[in-house]
Amino acid sequence: MTQDSTKHTSGPLEGVKVLDFGHMVMGPSCGLVLADLGAQVIRIEPPGGDPTRKLKGFGLGFFTCFNRNKASAQFDLKQSEQAQDLIPRALRWADVIIENFAPGVMKKLGMDYAAARQINPRLIYCSLKGFLPGPYENRLALDEVAQMMGGMAYMTGPAGKPMRAGGSIVDITGGMFGAIGILAALRQREQTGRGQLIQSALFETAAFYTGQHMAYSAMSGEIPKPMPERDHVFTVYDLFDTKDSQVFVAVTSEQQWQRFCAEFALPHLYARPDYATQAERLKDRANLIAAIAAVLRTMGSDEVVRRCARATLPVAKINRPDQLKDDEHLVQSNQLLNTQLPDGRDVQIPALPFRMSEHDFQVTMQPQAAGRQTRAFLAQLGYSARQIDAMAQSQFIQQTEETV
Repeated sequence: MTQDSTKHTSGPLEGVKVLDFGHMVMGPSCGLVLADLGAQVIRIEPPGGDPTRKLKGFGLGFFTCFNRNKASAQFDLKQSEQAQDLIPRALRWADVIIENFAPGVMKKLGMDYAAARQINPRLIYCSLKGFLPGPYENRLALDEVAQMMGGMAYMTGPAGKPMRAGGSIVDITGGMFGAIGILAALRQREQTGRGQLIQSALFETAAFYTGQHMAYSAMSGEIPKPMPERDHVFTVYDLFDTKDSQVFVAVTSEQQWQRFCAEFALPHLYARPDYATQAERLKDRANLIAAIAAVLRTMGSDEVVRRCARATLPVAKINRPDQLKDDEHLVQSNQLLNTQLPDGRDVQIPALPFRMSEHDFQVTMQPQAAGRQTRAFLAQLGYSARQIDAMAQSQFIQQTEETV
């Protein structure tokens, strides 16, 4: 029997029950981690479904990317009479709650942590916000807000032109920190029998990313320069034009410099006494980079990548997101998951970026239509078919019959 055939198919979080009130990116990315690890995740959506489903432009792919392996239940929690019966049942059912509403929303619904813990002391409650408790805690934030406030945009763009990163990295990482907190709380609950409040926030996540530059400033006494204008540590650490596109090449040690010159037939550069060390090469960086650029622009990008890889040098083509679905490494390593779009087409979405020897990440449930599992979830909570029908008649619940 092979190792693969002995892997657990249910997931390490089998039996953990999660109510996911997340929307946009931060909340759903937290729930995605738990769902991919085998937890039973129920997305709780309002009438009409999560507005994230209807986003256009930059947000068009948000829902598809972060909501695989989750069921969907749809309730009008503002109908107070029926919600007053449902909410305690749902809280007693759950091991974990995830929410990333604006401050105060869950309290208005009677589902803030103070109320929830009275009903279920074992509940682990993950609250994802713009800011952790403090002077800013009631302010709203977005990924961009956090990147601007947290120093990331200053460091990413050129001087005077702060720029956000090309992905929702603060949202996603903030959600993942929330998931880390949940996993730790599940472990601690085994010892104490009690749940707890987990809080993660965008601003603090961005500040964590900027910590290395804060340390530099403290140690050097200088204001950090934006990354495009930073002082060079390595001579060859740059983008180069090729015949068909661009590549990034780095040479970070003397051994790599020797291999680079040998691979690209540059013995005259390697033999120069004034290029003998990294420090010496930095003194003439402009001329050295120009000489290397003249060589690389005569080659195609695939050739440059192949030769750098052969010489064990850091190298990268400049890929667009749409090109990653055909990336040889991602495809052959099964790192792309077949995910269904609302119109029935399939798209390749990256799996979680780590491996477990005893668990394979896979899509066990495609992103669901809003409310598709509402009745099944209510049945789990102990409601009869007659009670569920009454909820439907009063518009407290909604359910679609679509497959995705």
